[in-house]
Amino acid sequence: MKNINAETGNAVCSCSDHNHGHSQEHPHGQTEKNDNDGHDCAACAALHSPRKTAAAAETGRYIRFGSYALPVKRVAVFGGALLLWIAGIIIGRLDLAARTGIGFLAYLPLVPFLASYALAGIPVLKNAFINLKRKNPLDENFLMAIATIGAFAIGEWTEAVGVMIFYMIGELIQEAAVLRSRRSIDALLALKPDTARVKIGDSWQETSADSVIPGAFVLVRPGERIPLDGILEEGAGSVDASMLTGESRPVMVRPGDEVRSGTVSVDGVLTVRTTKSAENSSAAKIIELVESASQAKAKPERFISAFAKWYTPLVVGIAVILAVVPPLVIPGALFSDWLYRALILLVISCPCALVVSVPLGYFAGIGGMSRRGIMVKGAVHLDSLKNAQYVAFDKTGTLTKGKFSIASIEPAQGVSEQDLLETAVLAEGESNHPIAQAILSGGRERGISLSPQAGIQYREIAGRGLEVRSGDTAILAGNRALLEESGIAAVKSDGEATTYTSVYVARDGKYLGRILIGDTIKEGAREALEELKALGIRQTVMFTGDSRGTAEAVAAELGIDKVEAELLPEDKLIGIESLAKEGTTVFVGDGINDAPVLARADVGIAMGSGADVAVEAADVIIMTDDPRRVSEAVVRSRKTRRIVIGNVVFALAAKALFIILAAFGMANMWMALFADVGVAVIAIVNSTRALR
Repeated sequence: MKNINAETGNAVCSCSDHNHGHSQEHPHGQTEKNDNDGHDCAACAALHSPRKTAAAAETGRYIRFGSYALPVKRVAVFGGALLLWIAGIIIGRLDLAARTGIGFLAYLPLVPFLASYALAGIPVLKNAFINLKRKNPLDENFLMAIATIGAFAIGEWTEAVGVMIFYMIGELIQEAAVLRSRRSIDALLALKPDTARVKIGDSWQETSADSVIPGAFVLVRPGERIPLDGILEEGAGSVDASMLTGESRPVMVRPGDEVRSGTVSVDGVLTVRTTKSAENSSAAKIIELVESASQAKAKPERFISAFAKWYTPLVVGIAVILAVVPPLVIPGALFSDWLYRALILLVISCPCALVVSVPLGYFAGIGGMSRRGIMVKGAVHLDSLKNAQYVAFDKTGTLTKGKFSIASIEPAQGVSEQDLLETAVLAEGESNHPIAQAILSGGRERGISLSPQAGIQYREIAGRGLEVRSGDTAILAGNRALLEESGIAAVKSDGEATTYTSVYVARDGKYLGRILIGDTIKEGAREALEELKALGIRQTVMFTGDSRGTAEAVAAELGIDKVEAELLPEDKLIGIESLAKEGTTVFVGDGINDAPVLARADVGIAMGSGADVAVEAADVIIMTDDPRRVSEAVVRSRKTRRIVIGNVVFALAAKALFIILAAFGMANMWMALFADVGVAVIAIVNSTRALR
């Protein structure tokens, strides 16, 4: 994941955005390499290289400790460094020079100490040297290198190596926490099967899933993942969609039902007719979302990036002053004592706890939400969601199921139900809108089907309905406004104030009547609205193109504060812009005409069954049709933000305290070492709470 520096033309690793303090610019063709996939630390590599991390874990290069995992190589290196360090301490305790009278034996502990330092410290020294060449040396590698070399210079061998040993412990804990946070996301990366069993002629042949085109037939056996989105043609059974939607209960599918890639056939042999290519499948879209989620940085992450740019140079400057000035101005002050204090300050000032725990907190938050079928496109959207003040909903498909059927046929005086329905079927014959499909389905149930006719002209009028011409006959089918704009008076009746949607029909300027289309409010919709109000949302709003009577009836049943009805797509955009002037806005929708509003809102949330364009425009995708996930997303975003801010405050306060202690000579190297590692560990472990 590299960007290009406009000035140098060099590739720049994106982990510089959360800035581990290191420079991430890598000249093309560079020879400096490390074991972390181009990143200065293993945790950055784990955060930014999900596919390689998952692959390494699968090939056994990781050793597991309960729910945590660590690279075998790094654990082995750490073990060797630790044993050599202990050996050096033991040899030093023996005091062989005093016992034998051989003076040079006093330097014998230096052998295992240097060997231990080489194992634990060479990666740090190497990265410090590389960053020095890149003219960006002031990072935590530089701090550790200067502190430990300085400790060797004043004869504090045990502490010099100990700093590197415990720094390595902190790195290992940090990496283990990141890998644990990655687990749910690594599982998502496995959603997309590499192969598919495709029908070619009269046989089934296994081929690359990427090569399968829409319209092909794919065979899925029990226990296998469905490789591409499609329609179930043959077979029936339960499908496990838990990794995609967070729902633990398998869903029963039958011929004609839509199935998604990445879901697992539990107990049935399924024949699926594909409707999308592999690159446009549900699984591919989720993987793309996951891999790009780290790009959009939240305010605390940007703050830490800016903070780290001046924090490390400031600390180094203070350390130099602390080492040089007091011996010059304080009578009897020893340079070695003040140098030791300065080295302690450098150790405690390592910014790891800050620069890792903040992005890790957001990363864990995004990973935890993905487990629940809530996909967030970046930390910046998680932060905006936390600040939500106004939440607006589309009605059809968002608060209602969007599965329509004819509830009532109300012909005008002198018009038969048959004539009204036949005219409506003719008008809606070429439309894919759910309401049109309900009319066509109702017509078929009553023995009315659309016969192919030549010369029919269809014109869709956005937000109004359809105008159809067949020979000399002109038909209008849509809402009341469509007819009134053509000078046709439509009769209003009591049904207008119900939850039904009215389709008014006119032919050759004559009003024929209307058809009431029923929709069902989604289970959990009312609870979702109540939960949002309990969270302190100022106002809930419903935007819909439906009639005001229908919209107000639905709003009354759900307890929505404000209704904007009979809206065109551009009207919804105006409405969300008006709300945005009052505070942070969230819009929840699923349709094609919702895409501009989803893009304009501070946070756009698309329901997972919605149109592709809506999913593309949204910042958050809910993989189920459960509106209660909206309030859950707000709760989890607030929890993540509390964890992140808590980490920042805790780390800064702890470091400030020990810097003061170091300056006044009230802390030694061991205290600084344990404080630095302890603060980092506590902050990192705290970050993983966002997973739960």
